[in-house]
Amino acid sequence: MKLYEELEWRNSIAQVSDPEIKEVLNNQKITFYLGIDPTADSMHVGHLFGLINCRRLQLAGHNPIILVGGATGMIGDPSGKSDERNLLNASQIDENVKGLSKQILKLIDAKMVNNYDWTKKFDVITFLRDIGKYFNINTMLAKESVKSRLDKGISYTEFTYQVMQALDFAHLYKSDNCTVQVGGTEQWGNITAGLELIRKQIGHEAKAYGLNWPLITKSDGTKFGKTAGGAVWLDPKRTSPYEFYQFWINTPDNDVVTYLKRFTFLTKEEIEQLEQDVNDNPHLRNAQKALGKEVTTLVHSEQAYNDAVRISSALFSGDVKQLSADEIEVGFKDVPNIDITEDINIIDALIEAKLASRHKSSGWNWTTRIRPSPRFSSR
Repeated sequence: MKLYEELEWRNSIAQVSDPEIKEVLNNQKITFYLGIDPTADSMHVGHLFGLINCRRLQLAGHNPIILVGGATGMIGDPSGKSDERNLLNASQIDENVKGLSKQILKLIDAKMVNNYDWTKKFDVITFLRDIGKYFNINTMLAKESVKSRLDKGISYTEFTYQVMQALDFAHLYKSDNCTVQVGGTEQWGNITAGLELIRKQIGHEAKAYGLNWPLITKSDGTKFGKTAGGAVWLDPKRTSPYEFYQFWINTPDNDVVTYLKRFTFLTKEEIEQLEQDVNDNPHLRNAQKALGKEVTTLVHSEQAYNDAVRISSALFSGDVKQLSADEIEVGFKDVPNIDITEDINIIDALIEAKLASRHKSSGWNWTTRIRPSPRFSSR
């Protein structure tokens, strides 16, 4: 299976700027880039899909550039946001860039660039004369990232974000012969802005392309990458490898095949076999086991995966004596708990820990309704 067809099979293409990109990706060797703004010092699993797609492109022979937006991170991307972002200062941005760069290079062997390096050279007048003159206000207003914010309001700062990102694409096109920008669907307006700037600055003969992938959603409509404890981070200090593994191992049957396609490098034949297992023997959860193993090993390590499995097995069996104190703490991190300073009966303790609740029956008798809250998977 050729690269473009594989990306389609893995549901990793939402839009392309030109059908010609199929031939380019399948038969040429190009340089492409993905931009990530340093809004935090760690990525979460939502970023992982994009990095894995970049790794697929690299394995097919293409040359990746990962742009960490030291400049655009100070501006704030309105794409996919209903409110203005909080602006970060330079020192915060620098710390975030360091954290993200370390995680990125663990996942993909890419050239790392920071758009602050070329953006800082512009003064206001030069920027407006040399870059701003190429942008039509009506076109900018029609971008979904702007249009969706007009009723509520958007600052001039965020309004100009697409100009900043377009400058990045044009700069990399000229400096590195980077001809393709990739990103999520929320980035389409920014990507097309870059294509337009390249065409106007260099001419219609310039060959540049855009490709984006779909937003990942869960089959039940809830947001992907969120748990009761918040976002699932790639930083092991924020989300332990055990918690990370549990996130994937608890994937519902309706979603697991989609995630296997998008987040692993298992072959089509291997995934189709696991899909058959979901249909024939869902209780074995072979697909979830494979997903948890592949992604945890990729992001952390094989040792981290083995440790996560060992902790899971010990907690499910109740044989916690084989675990260290730190491992027990990790395993019970999100389990409801209370500090008891005086005698208390079991019912009151369960209620205080929010594992049970009281309700009045029609006869005004108090009863207790236990609401099981299983924390651990047996897989």
